[in-house]
Amino acid sequence: MTPRERFIAALERRPFAGRVPHFELLFYLTMEAFGKVHPAHRTYAQWDQMEEKERRLHRQDMAEVFIATAERFEHSAILLDSNPRRLEEEMRLIEAVRDRSGERYFLMLFGSGTYGVPAGDKMVEFAVRMSEEPDKLKDGAQRKVDDALKRAEKLASHGGLDGLALCADYCFNTGPFLSPAQFGEFVAPYLAQLVAGYREVGFYIIKHTDGNIMPILDQLVEANPHALHSLDPQAGVDIAEVKRLCGDRMCLIGNVNCALLDTGTEEQVVQSVRYALRHGMPGGGYIFSTSNCIYTGMRLSRYELMLDVWRREGNC
Repeated sequence: MTPRERFIAALERRPFAGRVPHFELLFYLTMEAFGKVHPAHRTYAQWDQMEEKERRLHRQDMAEVFIATAERFEHSAILLDSNPRRLEEEMRLIEAVRDRSGERYFLMLFGSGTYGVPAGDKMVEFAVRMSEEPDKLKDGAQRKVDDALKRAEKLASHGGLDGLALCADYCFNTGPFLSPAQFGEFVAPYLAQLVAGYREVGFYIIKHTDGNIMPILDQLVEANPHALHSLDPQAGVDIAEVKRLCGDRMCLIGNVNCALLDTGTEEQVVQSVRYALRHGMPGGGYIFSTSNCIYTGMRLSRYELMLDVWRREGNC
């Protein structure tokens, strides 16, 4: 099986022999690993003034960074987080990666289309609107879904893309920004509609949210994504409990503690990896990952330690 085939098998909760798939939603240590700035961190202020041949060189370089990351760290999937984020450029980047890697990797883009936790300076405004303008807020939620589905139809027609990562965060470490009832009114119906629309055009769907998801876990499951990421242990999310509650309905991704990778001891890192593997792998439907991403400032050696344990102990 190719890495892409193994990733899809895990998303579909189909059993297979060998090592459980691995990927990271984002891997930002490209400067340390390859001496290159991550594509999402590049500034292309003059993009529209470039000649097409120069833009083509940039696309080629971005594609090479994404593929090199997948090859070196044995990722089964690549989230094409690049700059500029324009539909036509995303399509060309898909082409560039497929031209170089064929069908070896599962390719995805961001696909959020629901309200998430508002920025700090917008929280009060959002709360007031829920009380004073609920219908207008719902109209806005519907427009977000409609716009996202129009984009998805264009991406599906273009070809080459396997899935979408829905990265609107809903929760803090202490719990959701909205109460379960408010989430059920202003987010969950639109999330379900979005997932159904994405599935209809043929995409696999990974729903990401950090924080303590347990009060709204049932609503996330009902929305019917293929997978749930990131199962945040810093917020008290226990992969063993999530596996018990919904492991027969969706693939689980994550749960290796990012904070421990950054500031814990090596033994704590090893313990976190082993816990995620031990409770995620049984019965299939698990993809190995951190509880967020490999972010700027993390030591590459800590990520490599995590992978060493996965290579030894992550075999079905």
